[in-house]
Order: sequence, then structure tokens, then C-alpha cells
Amino acid sequence: MSSIVFGEALVEEFPAEQAVGGAPFNVARHLAAFLAPPLVITRIGNDRNGLAVRAEFERFVMPDLGVQVDAMEETGRMLVDRTPAGQRFTLPQRQAYDFIDPAQAAASVAATGLAGAHVVYFGTLAQREERSRLALAEVLGATSAKRFLDLNLRPGQAGEALVTRALTAADIVKVNEEELQALFGWYFQIGPDEPALEADEVHAACRALVDRFALEALVVTLGHRGSVCFRADGSLLATRDTPVPPFVIDTAGAGDAFAAIFMLGLERGWALETTLARANEFAGAICAVAGAVPRDLNFYDRWVARWR
Repeated sequence: MSSIVFGEALVEEFPAEQAVGGAPFNVARHLAAFLAPPLVITRIGNDRNGLAVRAEFERFVMPDLGVQVDAMEETGRMLVDRTPAGQRFTLPQRQAYDFIDPAQAAASVAATGLAGAHVVYFGTLAQREERSRLALAEVLGATSAKRFLDLNLRPGQAGEALVTRALTAADIVKVNEEELQALFGWYFQIGPDEPALEADEVHAACRALVDRFALEALVVTLGHRGSVCFRADGSLLATRDTPVPPFVIDTAGAGDAFAAIFMLGLERGWALETTLARANEFAGAICAVAGAVPRDLNFYDRWVARWR
């Protein structure tokens, strides 16, 4: 293990099926499939959904040293409804991942010798309750790893104050276009009803975010159009020639796939341009399979062989 993933592991409940998910857990499973299993720090309930999460640790051969079991709260759930306008997500309050124990989290870092980890991943959903926020602070304080924030905003789950704290704690931040627009609204009062910004204005605002939060990099994912990375030295690296998947089943988990390969690149010392290109390509490939994480682990074989 050379990285840490902090946050929610949950069960997504669709009208006709269930699937284990949660952005951090998706990232962790991808890393494990690339033979880079992280320490996953999360909290589940002593229930059937908790067993489903445990089964995924076994399927991906991941250590479960950072998994906490809550005697009171249930394993996280996300309810997914299909509506004429698309999918609607509901996240109940007070789930097990909201109560990650700070002392246990710090102890798991110490026990695994990850004070010198390469990178620690975190998002915003698992910070909505104070106890898990304190646990994240303990983890960040226990390691010298680069701090990778995947903003992953969920409606109604993270406001400006929480996001500001998360950005302040981060070294590298990944956002999609909708999340970037939210940041523009909070910090520059540029709302969605304002006239569209010119490209140079968007670039200037992104550089202002890098400066404001003393980031090493701000990575903006653009779907099939690739990604752009704004760096602390003022440079910009755009990766546009992303192979288009032969077909798209759904885009669920594409951002998590991108984040996992970006982390893999940090761990393995890939050049930034190589990392972005591979992250774009893998995210596109995930769009061609059902669900955020492939059911068939043979899916990863060709990628592991290519990027060994």
C-alpha cells in the first residue's frame, strides 16, 4: 500500500437492483485492480449492506485495516430514482460513514506505515458531519502525502464553508465543469445565468482559484473533450486527443475512474501529460460498461499490461 483513500463506501439502491459504490470506494477498487491497493478508511454498519461492502474488499483483494464497524448506524445508502429528467439521487442523513472515528482512523495510518504515503484521496460527502471531518483532519495530520481532493459535489450535501475548508486542505483538486461553475459562483459571484465567459476569462478564474488556495494543480475534466490542468507556476496543460469509446452505456463513475488513474500516475511518477491522457482514456472506457466499476475484473487486464 502506498496511498490512502478516505470517505464513503455505500450501497446504491436502484429500482430493480443494488450495487456497491461511493466515489472513494470506486477509486479504491480501481487502484486495487491496477495492483496498487490503497488503505481505505471508511465506516460501515453491522448489516447486510456492510457485508456487501466487505465482499468487494475480498473481490478486489484489498486490505480492510481501515474499515470501521458502527454498532448503531447503518451502512451508507444512496437511493436512485429514474425520472423523465434523468436520475435523482437521495442520500439519507446519519449513515455510518458520517461517524468515522478519528482515533481509529489515525491508528490505521500508523499501523500500516503510511505516514509517508504518496497520496491521500478525499471528497466532500464524508465531511458533512463533524466526526468524520475530525477523522479526516487526523488522517491528513498523520501523513506527509500529497492531498488529492475530488470535489464530487452532491446537491444539498456540501455548502461553501465546507468546500472552502476542503480546498484549503488540498494540494491537488479535481472538478468537473458543473463543479467549477459552483466554485465560480461562490468565489467570484459568477452565476449560471451570467453571460458565458470567454476562454481566457475561464482560464484567469481557474488560475485565481489555484492562487487563492495555494494549490499545486487544479484539474478540470471535460468529459469526451478531455481535461485541462492549471498549475501553480501559471502553466496550463490541455489533453484533448482522447480516444472516443466505441459506445456509451452510461457515464456513471467516469470521474472516479479519472481520479484513480491520476492517483496511479502520482504513485508511479508518470509525466503529467501521460497521466492526464491515460486518465481520460480510462474514464472513457468506463463509460462503455454498465456501472461505475466493472463486474468482470478481466476488464482491467489490457490496461494493467499497457501501463505496467
